[in-house]
Amino acid sequence: MSTVKESVEVGVPVRTAYNQWTQFEEFPNFMEGVEEVRQLDERHNHWTTKIGGVRREFDTEIIDQLPDERIAWRTTGGDTKQMGMVRFQSLDATHTRVELVMDVETSGVAEKTADMVGMIDRRVKGDMRRFKEYIEQRGGESGSWRGRVSPG
Repeated sequence: MSTVKESVEVGVPVRTAYNQWTQFEEFPNFMEGVEEVRQLDERHNHWTTKIGGVRREFDTEIIDQLPDERIAWRTTGGDTKQMGMVRFQSLDATHTRVELVMDVETSGVAEKTADMVGMIDRRVKGDMRRFKEYIEQRGGESGSWRGRVSPG
């Protein structure tokens, strides 16, 4: 299992950054290799990715969510095993630090090789940079979900 950690400072208030991140179906706009995310209900999403020519489908479950602070998830089925958390920290009225930490279990030769050469880490860094560009260019969120999910 590999741990990937990346943070980025975005020029929007914490509420805006958090609200945009809750729009999971928008992820293909800034996440490389993510073809589609379908939100099934308040806690579950179905993902389709294509990375290095390998298509994967998997489901995730949100296990902890606190508005303007964090969203944690884990995979529940499919071709990929991962868990992670994204945290939001207000730096001031117009700037937010967004930190993503993911544990990814690679499977298959291509993914293990990609992990060994740092490709997964570079991809996450790029995704976070693109999220910054995406939210700052928009100037506001495309929607929001302010519900809370408690672990347990």
